[in-house]
Amino acid sequence: MALKDRVTSNDVAQRAGVSQSAVSRVFTPGASASSQTADKVRKAAAELGYRPNSLARAMVSGKTGIIGLVVAYFSNQFYPEALEKLSSKLQSQGYHVLVFMASQAEGDIDNVVEEILDYQVDGIITASVSLSSELSQQCRIKGVPLVMFNRSQDDPSLSAVTSNNYEGGRKVADLLIKSGHQKIAYIAGWESASTQRDREAGFVARLKEDGMKLYARGVGDFDPHIARQATLDMCSGADHPDAIFVANDHMALTVMDTLRHELGLKIPEDISIVGYDDVPAAAWPSYQLTTVHQPADEMVDRSIEILLSQINDNAQTPEKIVINGPLILRGSAK
Repeated sequence: MALKDRVTSNDVAQRAGVSQSAVSRVFTPGASASSQTADKVRKAAAELGYRPNSLARAMVSGKTGIIGLVVAYFSNQFYPEALEKLSSKLQSQGYHVLVFMASQAEGDIDNVVEEILDYQVDGIITASVSLSSELSQQCRIKGVPLVMFNRSQDDPSLSAVTSNNYEGGRKVADLLIKSGHQKIAYIAGWESASTQRDREAGFVARLKEDGMKLYARGVGDFDPHIARQATLDMCSGADHPDAIFVANDHMALTVMDTLRHELGLKIPEDISIVGYDDVPAAAWPSYQLTTVHQPADEMVDRSIEILLSQINDNAQTPEKIVINGPLILRGSAK
């Protein structure tokens, strides 16, 4: 074949001994092809130097093979790992991933999602961000399925996958109560986040069952700098809490550093600390943070499963998935 000739899917089909439609299925995300056929087609494509024309395929099928991934922040150690899993899994299914950054500022997330829609994406996954009802409706009108990862909203038209934040909060309270703590405090995350609200609700409900209430409450906004100040305000006096549940590990690690290095308190002898997420640093010897594990692998699998099923069938009913995560006992709490 002359170098000037463009290699086509028909050329690949002839070399592989299959139909042109089989070649198309092999290179179409979500399409069905046997492993034997896929191996023959990919071998022939590699020998011929064939690359599928994504633009042409999109014009014919109406699918671009692109998934938009909206991220609020990477500073929390939970998200780089979870988003790497999301991206790798989607790529293994034949999709290309476009990552967009958005802040929690009012209107910014909506603006970013509107920009994503301009790319004619097949679907969207939002990681720990909230959407306006107007924008979720716009996605529905345009037939673009959207799944919320690690965040949920009351909107019944939106699919969401989270850990069982309410039950996780209960598990932490149960541990602290049974360990004999009497002055139990809480440092909240961003107040508008469903994860924050559910974790606190479960925590407070379990305390109430034993006739207890929060000894103190601070707000860290999921920001270590703000969490540091909340810790100083809460624990600078002699009558400080004997335990603090911190709404995520990203803040909890800073809380521990502040207690030890700025206030001279010992963990867990003077005060127990429990977090939520089970980020890699939580297991480091310098922290040994007791925390609720977020089942990231299962959350990723279910998020992608829901998204792809809705891409393939717009009539699919939205789902709200809640996955239990275990309490990981380490050395930061009695």
